[in-house]
Amino acid sequence: MRYGIRELSELAGVSARTLRYYDEIDLLKPLYVSESGYRFYGEEEAELLQQILFYRERGFGLKQIRELLKSKDFDVEQALKEHLSELEARRDHLDVLIRTVKLTILSKKGEYEMSDKEKFETLKERAIKENEAQYGTEIREKYGDFSVDESNQKLKGMSREEWERFQALEKEILEKLSACVLDKNKYDSEEAGALVTLHKNWLSMTWPKYSVEAHKGVAAMYVADERFRQYYDREVQGCAKFLKQAVEYWAGRL
Repeated sequence: MRYGIRELSELAGVSARTLRYYDEIDLLKPLYVSESGYRFYGEEEAELLQQILFYRERGFGLKQIRELLKSKDFDVEQALKEHLSELEARRDHLDVLIRTVKLTILSKKGEYEMSDKEKFETLKERAIKENEAQYGTEIREKYGDFSVDESNQKLKGMSREEWERFQALEKEILEKLSACVLDKNKYDSEEAGALVTLHKNWLSMTWPKYSVEAHKGVAAMYVADERFRQYYDREVQGCAKFLKQAVEYWAGRL
């Protein structure tokens, strides 16, 4: 089967301009280009485009996708299994949200009394599902299923006060991180040290056991993984890099 660029763009739901850009950055090359300059794609290219779109849906950057697809270890079947696992996690997450919204509507109508405990448990479950959907594959590969499952169980076991402290710590970390970058503080400054202490305390609330090596490993992921970087840099550019540098310097000194 052969597809012209417009045929493939319509089939995949992307613009021809996007396909030309993918060609320019060496992400998806056409099967061949005719003498008149028209790009044509085969079944292999169409399958590769599907993988690219799957990864885009998961929040991967184009540079990261290119590195994955060109890796000697890239396995299409394994990639599809990962995509499926994340989609199923998203589905479960949506099921929880749908149930919560339905119960909340019934509660507002006076047809159901939703307990505070039920609302609280739903919040924790949602946090776990979101984390698994976005980062589950990477953190399980890096730290193993047992450690991740232990961490999830620790989060599930939090009391209301612990959960509120956990949420407040995350917000405080983001605020102080942005302030450090905007104020042009150095990664070895006292302000950076205080930030790393907060980050250590936040991680320790869900980790079975804290270690300096794991702390540095997580901070490194904030820069290496586009999704983590976007999370920390969404308000102020450079936050992910600053946090990584600060953790590398201060972890073990605190």
